[in-house]
Formats: sequence, C-alpha cells, structure tokens
Amino acid sequence: MAEFLAAEMARRGMRSGIDDAGNAVGEVGTGPRTLLLLGHIDTVPGFIPVELMNGQLYGRGAVDAKGPICAFIAAASRGAPPGLKVRVVGAVEEEAASSRGARHLVETYAQAPDYVIIGEPSGWEAITVGYKGRLLAHCQLRLPVAHTASGLPSAAERAVQLWNAVADYAKALNQGKKVFEQLGPSLRHIATSSDGLSEHLEMTIGCRLPPDCDSDALKALMASVDPDIQLSFESYDPPYRAEKNNALVRAFLKSIRAQGGQPAFKVKTGTSDMNVVGPAWRCPIVAYGPGDSSLDHTPQEHVAMAEYQQAIQVLSGVIAALG
Repeated sequence: MAEFLAAEMARRGMRSGIDDAGNAVGEVGTGPRTLLLLGHIDTVPGFIPVELMNGQLYGRGAVDAKGPICAFIAAASRGAPPGLKVRVVGAVEEEAASSRGARHLVETYAQAPDYVIIGEPSGWEAITVGYKGRLLAHCQLRLPVAHTASGLPSAAERAVQLWNAVADYAKALNQGKKVFEQLGPSLRHIATSSDGLSEHLEMTIGCRLPPDCDSDALKALMASVDPDIQLSFESYDPPYRAEKNNALVRAFLKSIRAQGGQPAFKVKTGTSDMNVVGPAWRCPIVAYGPGDSSLDHTPQEHVAMAEYQQAIQVLSGVIAALG
C-alpha cells in the first residue's frame, strides 16, 4: 500500500518515498511553514467487495480511512502556495492500536509542523477537534480446579466480579455528564480453559477515557478488586481536545462555507493519531475527511463519491488559505 501511494504521489508531481517506519510520504511546495496531512493506510480486518454503485464506493477503508488519505493526496497534488510546504503521510498501524507510523513522526521530526490535519471521516461539512483516550487492561487468573459444589467462585465468576466493579465505577462517574465526558468501558474478550487440574482465565477490558480522566485511579480500582488477578496495561493514549481559535480552523470554516456547507465541530468517543501527535506537537490540529464515521469498521462501509469530491475542494481551499 505504501509503495502504491508513493508511486501515485510521484506520478502526480510530488516528491515521495517511504520512511523507516513504512509510512508513505509525499511533499509539495517549499517554505518555512509546514502543513502535515496525516492519514493512515491500514484498515481493520474484513473483506468488503470493492464496487461503485449508485454513486457510492464500497470497500474496506472507504471511510476509515483510505477515503481521507486519497482526498489528501488529490488536494495536495494541486500544489501549495508560496511559503507553505504540504507533506502528506500515509501512516501505518493506526488500527493496530500501536500507531507506529505516527509515533515515528513524533520521534524523528526535528520540530513540530505548523498545522496538522488528521485523516479521519468527519463528513465534508464538519471538523473533529477532540477524541477520547484509550486504555486496554489484560487480565489473567490461574486457579486449582475445584468441584462446582465446593462453593468457591470459579475463575470466570471472579472475572465477572472485576468487570462489574469497572462497570459500576463508570456508571457512578458518568452521572449527569455528556457522552464525550463519560468513561466508556467495554468487555473486549473473556475466555476460560482447563486441563483438569487448573483453570485459566483471560479477559481484556477496554476503556475509552474522557478528558480529565484519572487513569491511575482506574488502574488502582482494577487492582483492588481481586489481588490474584494479574493485570497488564497497554495501548494507553491520553484524551485530546484541540483549540478552535487558530488559523487552521478559520481556514476550514471559510473553505466549507465557500463550498455551500454549514460548518460544524465534532468530538469523537474513539481515538485517532491525533491522540499521539496532538499532545506532542501542541500545534493547530483538526481531523477531517469524507465519510460517515458511523460506518467505520462495519460490513456496510462506503463513501459517497460526491462527498469525496467536496472534501477535496474543501482541502484545496484550506491549503490555499494557509499560504
């Protein structure tokens, strides 16, 4: 995929290549200021036959997030105004929860870009300015097998007690709060096995973290429920909410209106590479791209080609306005 995109960007007149993380990178324009268009090229599993039907393009990634990265390339290849360098990056492993491509940029860029647009579906008339954070908790428990008449709780029952404690904690914490401000736990996986002498439990709990969430308190709660359950945590990304009063946001509002749209702001309950680069770079940043995010990861994933074209026009206007 990276090789294909790098070749396509070169064909369109952009300077292109593949970096050490495997990201596809293309540039156009020169100047002291940089606009980074950061999309991702991986998708969740699941094959959806690619077809164009009644103006709708179906296929895995049409919305999340090959539609946005292709819109980035189409807009950037039209050129950049004097004084602005536009860099397009098709990053790897965003869906893998590692965000390896985005983290590579944070580690290797000598200085932060002046502006960043994350390639995620927002609908062509809206920009996304905030994402919840994420934390995964992996739980393991191994117990000697006991007779079901012994009265001792099984490994599965003890796991359910832990899950219930997390769910109850979130319910109490979320009282009277809007969705974006709520802690969102989910039971991602639970399984038990036995060799006749011992039983083994594996469970994964995912948590969507709202702004100002105390992740350490959440970890402490999990650890206090059952000290025999071994916990390990991964894929922590802090929640992030961007500022609205800056040149990048104003450029989007102007460009969306120029296309006949009514601009809107969104915050999302998932995560994106904004959670990685936003806290590190602290520059003007939004997420934008064609598509309905409710179709992310679904078997019905598709994007309207008319909306895709409108998004390209909006992005072209933003690039021109930042010159």
